[in-house]
Amino acid sequence: MSSPVYVAGLGVISAIGNNVAENLAALKNGKAGMAEITYLKTKYEHEIPAAEVKFSNEELAEKTGFATHISRTALLSSIAAKEALDDSGVKKIDGLRIGFISANTVGGMDKSEHFYEDFLKDDQTGDLLDVLNHGCGNITELVADQLGINSYVTTISTACSSSANAIFFGARLIRAGILDAVVAGGSDAFTRFTLNGFNTLMILDREFCKPFDEDRKGLNLGEGAGYLVLVSDKVAQQLDKELYGKLSGYDNSNDAYHQTATSPEGDGPYMAMQGALKRAGLQPSDISYINLHGTGTPNNDQSEGTAVMRLFDGNYPPMSSTKSFTGHTLGASGGIEAVFSLLALKHGLVFPNLRFETQMKELPFVPQTELLTDQPINHVLSNSFGFGGNCSSLIFSKV
Repeated sequence: MSSPVYVAGLGVISAIGNNVAENLAALKNGKAGMAEITYLKTKYEHEIPAAEVKFSNEELAEKTGFATHISRTALLSSIAAKEALDDSGVKKIDGLRIGFISANTVGGMDKSEHFYEDFLKDDQTGDLLDVLNHGCGNITELVADQLGINSYVTTISTACSSSANAIFFGARLIRAGILDAVVAGGSDAFTRFTLNGFNTLMILDREFCKPFDEDRKGLNLGEGAGYLVLVSDKVAQQLDKELYGKLSGYDNSNDAYHQTATSPEGDGPYMAMQGALKRAGLQPSDISYINLHGTGTPNNDQSEGTAVMRLFDGNYPPMSSTKSFTGHTLGASGGIEAVFSLLALKHGLVFPNLRFETQMKELPFVPQTELLTDQPINHVLSNSFGFGGNCSSLIFSKV
């Protein structure tokens, strides 16, 4: 892979922490973020657990400087993107072409839901400010303006692979010489739209999820945001800081199997992982840790597990699903888990797959159930697979 792209900054907010340090501490201490629904107004608040960020909209607005009518998706995005940008130090270098490539799937749906509550009762009521930033792109533009980024701004929305695709699109823009640095990742807020939609699909667990367990019953929804700051080799040499790693491989593949499911043979996940390895010039045996997509649904874990079995063929590295901590953060998951993958790389960690009890009958391997420290982690594979068969894999490597 020519023209290396390095990671200079990290930022994250999720149900297990409000910044990188808090998320890392929770991952090391086995502290999951699921609980009864507290901040979202829903009839399922005592029935279906979720992994919510532990701030109200008013508290998030105060922290970000946004007005209270701004979508929670933008508020979460602002916090994590700003942390990543500040961490990177790229703003200290004059004249850089900096881009913002942000993913989400719900846009300002949380505020639109509030509007329609009033509007459906009386079509002369409802605050139009609640629907002003409904679109996914509006969220990105709000945060880009706040960050002062205008060289290149765009939005990616490819279901649950959105953030992963944003990250490697950013890398491609750097390699093509279009940008010098990119803040890339994504954000999604927990909404009734997603809760009711996934409930209709009958893939929500009424208890805390158990990814890759024989007795798994579904996923827990979460929310949050995660961003990386990607930089060119030239910019990396100007930064007075230790880099987190480099994006050595990536791939997006589609198995065209089903609107909401990947193929039982794991074709999409297999092609994505294989393609990422090829781009990185690596063999499966080079991978030190796999951050699994691992949603906890019967279909995903069987399909992803089959793909891992096909590709690694008996030589399985340690692997786990950090969604057992954060829940499934949808469009934000690829960004959040990219941050986790780089923390694993930097600190020599393998995070545990919480609540695992029984090996899946179809698979010859089990996920890691205890925290591993002081590990020789050189290459981390992070998977993000979305509806419509949109499957992406990223590989982060030591520098």
